[in-house]
Amino acid sequence: MSRIAYVNGRYLPHRSASVHVEDRGYQFSDGVYEVCEVRGGRLVDARRHLDRLDRSLSELRIAAPMGRAALTQVLKEVVARNGVKDGIVYLQVTRGVARRDHAFPAPGTAPSLVVTARRADPAAQERLAEAGVRVICVPENRWPRVDIKTVGLLPNVLAKQQAKEAGAREAWFVDAAGYVTEGSSTNAWIVTTDGRIVTRPAESGILKGITRAVVMEAARALGLVVEERAFTPQEAYGAREAFITAASTVVMPVVEIDGRAVGNAHPGAVALELRQRFHAFAEVT
Repeated sequence: MSRIAYVNGRYLPHRSASVHVEDRGYQFSDGVYEVCEVRGGRLVDARRHLDRLDRSLSELRIAAPMGRAALTQVLKEVVARNGVKDGIVYLQVTRGVARRDHAFPAPGTAPSLVVTARRADPAAQERLAEAGVRVICVPENRWPRVDIKTVGLLPNVLAKQQAKEAGAREAWFVDAAGYVTEGSSTNAWIVTTDGRIVTRPAESGILKGITRAVVMEAARALGLVVEERAFTPQEAYGAREAFITAASTVVMPVVEIDGRAVGNAHPGAVALELRQRFHAFAEVT
């Protein structure tokens, strides 16, 4: 089946789908995005993702491309046209097409909307979770408004490449005070030696992850203690467990940080239970 993309009102073959050369997303990274998990052909936590999209658009003063119901239908249609049973759907909204100028374009300039979807291999993801992943730490070098899910991801790209070259799956940013903020495309977590789950507060310095929020609900429902506080790489080195969360990975155990084994160097019981139980707490539509 050939892949299909939605671009500004049209469903097009993926290989020929394109936006204008003066789209502000292309020239200024002037746009936002969301990634939603697809499970069994259905959207996971779409309401939460679209709530966050609305906030990102509002913070950047970009108009919504269409109403919530219509956008949800486009997401479902792209998933269906691509035959995605398990995978992700990606949506991106930019300020639109206009003559290149740093200031906002004229009022009434239509925002651009692109939606794509692709399949994932659940069995491969499970094998990865059974083995666990490696993480490295890198200095934080992003703009302060990482709470907005913008398409300006060059620091994240460089950090992810650095991790790849080091044989790791993810890079954790560490701020000037020496605390872990988040991963290049994930939220960061540890489990302390006395069983407390720790992740950085989402008020500043990190993106308020949708998967992160559901994992916190699941953990507390399972009777686990969750602490929202900063932690250092040194605390992570001595943790019982560590893991990362994102829509594309759900809960993924971390078994090594900066070449140091975490716990017994095997995926931890807390991370694996949260991964197994996650979708019982997520919204599936």
